[in-house]
Amino acid sequence: MIPLSVPHLGGNEWAYVKDCLDTGWISSVGSYVTAFENKVAEFTNSRFGVACVNGTNGLHVALIINGVKRNDMVIVPNITFVASLNAIKYAGADPILVDIDPGTWQMDIDLLEQFLESDTKMDQDGCIHKATGKRIKAIMPVHVLGNIGNVEKLQELCTRFQLVMIEDATEALGSSYNGRHAGTFGRTGVFSFNGNKIISTGGGGVIVTDDEQLARKAKHLTTQAKVGDEYLHDDIGYNYRLVNVLAAIGLAQMELLPSFIEKKKSIDRYYRQQLNGVGDIKFQQVPPETDPNCWLFTFRTQKMRQLLDFLNGQGIQSRPFWVPMNQLQMFKDDIYVSSQDHSRVIYQESISIPCSTGITQEQLETVSKAVCRFYTS
Repeated sequence: MIPLSVPHLGGNEWAYVKDCLDTGWISSVGSYVTAFENKVAEFTNSRFGVACVNGTNGLHVALIINGVKRNDMVIVPNITFVASLNAIKYAGADPILVDIDPGTWQMDIDLLEQFLESDTKMDQDGCIHKATGKRIKAIMPVHVLGNIGNVEKLQELCTRFQLVMIEDATEALGSSYNGRHAGTFGRTGVFSFNGNKIISTGGGGVIVTDDEQLARKAKHLTTQAKVGDEYLHDDIGYNYRLVNVLAAIGLAQMELLPSFIEKKKSIDRYYRQQLNGVGDIKFQQVPPETDPNCWLFTFRTQKMRQLLDFLNGQGIQSRPFWVPMNQLQMFKDDIYVSSQDHSRVIYQESISIPCSTGITQEQLETVSKAVCRFYTS
């Protein structure tokens, strides 16, 4: 089996984990947690990083520290992994789903602007959704597959409508827009380090921000809101702090990240060259301002289901795209802003193929030849 996207452990992972075991520092208190936070912050040119158990927890805390309250609303793209919306619900808020651009597969910013201009009003509490009377507090753009849409226009909308931007950059470590790193356009950004991400700690996430007060609050909440050395707590806190042994893996992975990004980009170039003009394949479009990390290679074809079955039958692990959020039972009653429902089409036609950082050239050739053979057989 050629796996879809698995970790590549080729650096100091064993040495750093052994150090944790030898010294006994395996829980959430340990030097590797701080070192990992600092490394992620430095790489993204952020002032602060706060490590947490996973990206979902990071998004939850980011919403809380940015003032999202129960019965607020948060704008989010309709195509994303379910964790984005779960975090919104954890905070007691409701999502407003926005359809995606059919080329980039990112949130349709023009459609969002039309919605904000026609369906909201401004008062002393900020941006209010006319139909429900609820406050729209934040926008959570998701940098789908490591691509980045028009964040400059999104920033302008945030300013005009008094909205906080909380970036779901969980897939975009190493991606940038006009030279600025993903996760740094909003007040906070969140990265994920699950097993299939560009680097992995097995689980894990990091919240980044340039706001010292937000960083302090994030760390406070993720460590059970404990005050001092006694068992005093001044808020509802969470056991969300990343443990030292996983941070040790993360630090070693961060040391390899530049080489991983180059490998992902080379995989992307190879597949685009080999599959260009094959069948009805269409690639995700990347804006000229965006330098993506090329995290997961995904393309469109009207024969997605047949190709999916064919590749998996050949031992080439492939997966469909995420089900659009408005099609999931728990979100079907939430507001969906759309004119043509591009999300439905992208979901029906998109397939991801093997692109691990450790994939060999022979495996790449096997995959691309199998895809070509499918269309010519």
